[in-house]
Amino acid sequence: QKNRFGPTDEVGCFEMQGEGIVEVADPSALFLSKAAAASAGSCVTVTIEGKRPIIVELQALVVKSSSPQPRRVTNGVDASRVAMLLAVLERRAGVRFGDSDVYVSTVGGFRLTEPAADLAIAMALASAASDKPLVANTCAFGEISLAGEVRAVTAASQRQAEAARLGYSRVVSSETEVLRKALQAAFG
Repeated sequence: QKNRFGPTDEVGCFEMQGEGIVEVADPSALFLSKAAAASAGSCVTVTIEGKRPIIVELQALVVKSSSPQPRRVTNGVDASRVAMLLAVLERRAGVRFGDSDVYVSTVGGFRLTEPAADLAIAMALASAASDKPLVANTCAFGEISLAGEVRAVTAASQRQAEAARLGYSRVVSSETEVLRKALQAAFG
């Protein structure tokens, strides 16, 4: 939308406190869980909102289904995108989800819309399916094609800089060309 007072591609984060609305100095901290140790089914990505990079944690849960039609539940991510990623993981990486209920959510209620989150979603799903956490301080971003390739995304250097600023020393992106290699890199 047009904003007559300034640029429209800037994003500000504010929270309501006792003294009124206060700016959040580091919005990335809002969208990360407070867990001390890495847990299976969790992966961090960097999204771009306007011109600002924001770190968002994705969480996935994969459990054996008791019904003939397994459930697919998403919160904060597009359900059809998750369905596509499940198919790619099954076909290209050999991770099976056919008899499991799958839940995918973002921490803090953030809504991810860009395809750059594909790799982090896939890694969270693979981690949840194997019940193994990713290597500590891992961050991932990249678009996943139907062929299982990890494609480059815009503002990759800005995303890497934000990840490094927040202590994520291991970044998995399009440089790790194929999904299977990306998953192997993430699990060590």
